[in-house]
Amino acid sequence: MGYSAAAYAAGAPDKAPDQTEVDTIIVTGTRQTGLRVIDSPAPVQVVDTSTLERTGAVDLRLGLANLVPSFNAQAFGGDTANLTLSARLRGLSPNQALVLVNGKRRHTTGNLAVLSGVYQGAAAADLGFIPMAGIGRIEVLTDGAAAQYGTDAIAGVVNIILKKNPSGGSISATGGEYFDGGGKTAGGSINIGMAPTENSYLNLTVESKYHGFSNRGLADQRVANPASPSYSAANNAVESKIPGYPNLNLISGDAEYRLNNLAFNAGVELPADFEVYSFGTLGHKDASAYENYRRYNRIQGKQGAADRPFPLGFSPRERIIEDDYALTLGVSGKLVGWDLDVSSTYGKDDIEVRVEDSANASLYADTSTLTTKGFTPTSFHAGSWRTTQWTNNIDLRRGFDVGLSAPVDVALGYEQRRDTYRIGQGDAASTYKEGSQSYPGFQSTDAGGHARTSWALYGDVAATPVPEWKIDAAVRYEKFSDFGDTTVVKLTSRYDFNEMFALRGTASTGFRAPTLAESYYSATNVSPTSAFVQLAPNSAAARLLGIDALKPEKSKNYSLGVVAHPIPKMTATIDAYQINLKNRIFGSSSVYGLRNGVVVNSNVNAAIAANGNVLDSTVASTGINIFSNGLDTRTRGLDFVVAYPTDLGDMGRIDWTLSGNFNKTKITKVKTAPTALATTSTAFPSGQVLFAGNAASLLEKAAPKYKIGVNGLYTFGKLSLSLTETFYGKASALSDPGTGPLLDTVASSAAITDAEISYKFPVGVTAAIGANNLFNKYPDKFTAAFQTACIASGGGCVTQYPGFSPYGINGGYYYGRLTYAF
Repeated sequence: MGYSAAAYAAGAPDKAPDQTEVDTIIVTGTRQTGLRVIDSPAPVQVVDTSTLERTGAVDLRLGLANLVPSFNAQAFGGDTANLTLSARLRGLSPNQALVLVNGKRRHTTGNLAVLSGVYQGAAAADLGFIPMAGIGRIEVLTDGAAAQYGTDAIAGVVNIILKKNPSGGSISATGGEYFDGGGKTAGGSINIGMAPTENSYLNLTVESKYHGFSNRGLADQRVANPASPSYSAANNAVESKIPGYPNLNLISGDAEYRLNNLAFNAGVELPADFEVYSFGTLGHKDASAYENYRRYNRIQGKQGAADRPFPLGFSPRERIIEDDYALTLGVSGKLVGWDLDVSSTYGKDDIEVRVEDSANASLYADTSTLTTKGFTPTSFHAGSWRTTQWTNNIDLRRGFDVGLSAPVDVALGYEQRRDTYRIGQGDAASTYKEGSQSYPGFQSTDAGGHARTSWALYGDVAATPVPEWKIDAAVRYEKFSDFGDTTVVKLTSRYDFNEMFALRGTASTGFRAPTLAESYYSATNVSPTSAFVQLAPNSAAARLLGIDALKPEKSKNYSLGVVAHPIPKMTATIDAYQINLKNRIFGSSSVYGLRNGVVVNSNVNAAIAANGNVLDSTVASTGINIFSNGLDTRTRGLDFVVAYPTDLGDMGRIDWTLSGNFNKTKITKVKTAPTALATTSTAFPSGQVLFAGNAASLLEKAAPKYKIGVNGLYTFGKLSLSLTETFYGKASALSDPGTGPLLDTVASSAAITDAEISYKFPVGVTAAIGANNLFNKYPDKFTAAFQTACIASGGGCVTQYPGFSPYGINGGYYYGRLTYAF
């Protein structure tokens, strides 16, 4: 992981009350000490606690998305991805941004986002387990940094600096709800700083949050629309009497979760300028999301209509019970003139996967007779996921006076890391034949444990030859147990022509090893009309289709930017970038073995059988999905931030910020599909490919072309008002309505308004009310043509908004907050 920032982050001075963010001393993206963000040769944006709080977000992921223009948060996910939402930098995968806590690598989630979408393949660090009340500031480096921090840091680095205050603290409570109902949210936190001894500090944070279900879906077309082939008058006579008809399908909305977190940051000074430090987090989450409604006649025994145990049908819920923790222990100080930091970090994410309010159709039928009813559980243990990461670092830094305008900072380091990933098998009822409805349990062929070890050496030299010129060069050698070795480099430079204008730029190479989850995840994904096997790329079944095991991604990053002070008190940064990715890992399009009841590729069916999967015999379409290398992409974009204060004298002050990101990804090369997929059919006259038009559109068009935010923070005595207008560019993606051909879905350009007003009362109490998406805007609905095609497929067709909408599908969220500072 590059040179440790932990000890130096902990010791970085807090901002003075009259100090702006551009004056903050940073520790990310540099080896030099005492460097202000405005003087950085690399683009770094700093977000402090109060700014995060003013976003109204109870989720760190959403708070950052409101503040950092190139940081985008997932609003909705399919299946279990809806239970662990993710985020990404500069339009790349969440896996291509590295998360640090106090400069130390954060472990990743065990919940892999499998289903097709913009965030498919995400298995990055879960920011939800880091309590916001315990954060001092966040430094976001929007630049390739693999040579400094190692694999994953292709798009950039998010470094979360925890509070280290030895006294004081705060108690905060918040609550809110969507304007159109659902999503009820409540949260509370306590942060307290203390000094157990004269030469030590301990900062503790506890946090509890709740977020309720929302539903933004249409009526289930299977039960209510005579145009659907799944509709019948006989069924409607029963289903029209079910409470909630026709809105029986609740899949299109937020998951419910309960989350409890604990964090600490501590240190004690030792003789001879040494310090022992430790920090960590502990979290527990219980979350569930509704899946597609199952009709009253889906489960029945051998007596037929006389043995239907669910006369009202049922709505399964996918549920995870998750325990996540991380602990770092280290010592820092000076040794023979060198700054030394030795540390060890261990992180673990342990998830039980359950299916609630469900049933196993085959189990019920097979246990029934002509005279006795069948049996099925309604609650299933579908399996488990577990990821661990153990990282050990030795980092050294020293400044050498060689006659330049400032000492030359030399940094050296060693890192050793072990990653593990395990899938646990589901219980017998969840895996019997086709398994539990909505989410079959993990089969014995899916289950297993996998591990990877790696070690790295790095060197970094930062120099200031003349006062106006800074230059930083880094090199890193890394060796993996399963991928061999790699060497990556980075060169960063900045030249200040005068006090008003500076030019900066970076060129670097990068490397990302596929996550163990991407390489080995295997499961079956189902809907009422389809069943698809997620084949592990490293499996024998994948080899039958001619699909290779995953290999690392490689990148080349280039950026060029300016830092300007065109008028007094104004600061502007503009950075253009290009990221070339080779062997990019992507989630395939659906590859069919059976399409609408017709066999279209027997090779796919053979691979499913070889993988040991038994699929639901009642569905009309079956096939596989898989992660694969096979793309080269080029991402180009522009980040800018302009800050300017307006002093109104006795009437207060307004701090203005204009920030934005323009971003475009283009696919430059697509690997030829394996010959096993070339089988032709009526549905696929040219055969099938791994990367079809819908998958391509998710990479090239599903992110907004631009995101521009204008914020004004007005302060007048104890009153403050924050108003933000965010402009999102158009996003679109091709999608299969169920019968083909692919049709376009669109989230048009939009302007979203966020506002918060707060007042500081005596004795440290601050009250705030606010709104995210004040005017309750929604993205475009699917077109009538899309909905008609979907209905013709016989599906439920309840989804009406695109899941890739950058501002979500729920409309406005309104909240209140009380904080007591002491």
